[in-house]
Amino acid sequence: MPKPYPMEFRRDVVAVARCGDAPIKQVAADFGIAESCLRNWLRDADVEDGNRPGATASESAELRELRRRNRLLEQEVEVLRRAAAYLSQAHLPKMIYPLVTELADDGIPVAVTCRVLKLARQPYYRWLAAPITARDLEEAYLANALFDAHRDDPEFGYRLLADEAARAGLVACDRRVWRICSRNGWWSVFGKKRTRNGKQVGPPAHHDLVRRVFTADAPNRLWLWDITEHPTSEGKIYLCAIKDVYSNRIVGYSISDRMTSQIAVDALLSAVQRRREVSGCVVHSDRGSQFRSRKVARVLARHDLVGSMGQVASAGDNAAMESFFSLLQKNVLNRRRWATREDLRIAIITWIERTYHRRRRQQRLGRLTPVEFETIMTTQVALAA
Repeated sequence: MPKPYPMEFRRDVVAVARCGDAPIKQVAADFGIAESCLRNWLRDADVEDGNRPGATASESAELRELRRRNRLLEQEVEVLRRAAAYLSQAHLPKMIYPLVTELADDGIPVAVTCRVLKLARQPYYRWLAAPITARDLEEAYLANALFDAHRDDPEFGYRLLADEAARAGLVACDRRVWRICSRNGWWSVFGKKRTRNGKQVGPPAHHDLVRRVFTADAPNRLWLWDITEHPTSEGKIYLCAIKDVYSNRIVGYSISDRMTSQIAVDALLSAVQRRREVSGCVVHSDRGSQFRSRKVARVLARHDLVGSMGQVASAGDNAAMESFFSLLQKNVLNRRRWATREDLRIAIITWIERTYHRRRRQQRLGRLTPVEFETIMTTQVALAA
C-alpha cells in the first residue's frame, strides 16, 4: 500500500511548522492532517537533523544497502566458482545456459548470474522456453537462401532477394526479408547503407481529448497540469501543479530549481499517492518537452492514466490551469521580491494548502472551497449508494 502522504509534502509541512508562525495544532488543521501525525514528522525531522538521538533514515538505508551488497558479493563469488568448475570439465564445447538454470535452482537469481557471466537474460529465457523453435529453423533456411542469392547477384536488393528465395520454395514477406538482410548487412552494391546517428526518437504527443471542455462529473476523471516559474535572488524556482477539474483542487505538485522531466514525474506520483483510485483518469497538458518525456510516459502507463495534450502555442487549450497560475501569480509570486528559493517554496505551499484549498470559496463550486466541495459531494454519493 502506498504511503498516504508524499515525502515532498511532509518536508513542506515540517518546514511550515518550524517557522513558528502558528501553533502545531493550527498547522495540522490547515494542511488536513492529524496533530499526532505532524508531531511524528517533526520528531523524525529532528532525528534526521541530529537534534535528538536515533537512527536516521540515511543510516538505516545505508545498513540495508551494505547487507544487500554483502549478499550480492557472496552470490557473485559462488557464480564464478561454479562457472570455473563447469567450464573446466573435459567434454567441451559447453553451453552456459544450463549452468544458469542450475544456479537458479540453488537460489541465485538469474539476473546476478547473467551479469557476472556477461549474458543477456532475454535470450536465456527464450532458450529456456524453447531451445530450438520451428520458426528459428525456418528462418535459418531462409537466411541461407537469401545469402546464396546475394552472393550470386550482389546488386539485388531485399525485394529481389525475396523473389529468389520464393523461387527456391521459401516464401516470406518483404518486411521479414528486409529484417534478415539488415541484421546481416546484405545490402545491394548500388544502395547506400543506412547508418544511425545515435539519437532516439521521442514519444509522439497525445491527442487532445479535452478540446477546451474543462468539466468532470466525478473526481479523478480529468486532471490538468502545467509548469510555471518565478525568479528569486538565488535563481528561478519552478512549480509543476496538477488540478482536478471536478473540484479545482490541486491534487499534486512538485517544486524544484530545475525544469526537467523529473519535476513532472514527481508531481504526477504525488497526485497518484494522494488520490489512489486514478485508473482511466485523463491527464491534460501542453506540449512541453517535460510532459513528452519517456519517464512521464512510463508513469502514465504504470498507473493506467490517459495522456492528453493541446496544440502547440495555444494557451487556451489549457486555460483552466492557466487561471490557477494567474491566481498564484497575483496572490503570492508578485506580492514582493523573494530572497531565497526556500522562502518562496514555503509561501507557495502554504497558499495552496491553507488558503486556496480551505479558505478561498469559488463561484463554480457553489461558494464552497475545494475541500468542502469534495467532502460534501463524496458524502452525498456515499449516502445515495
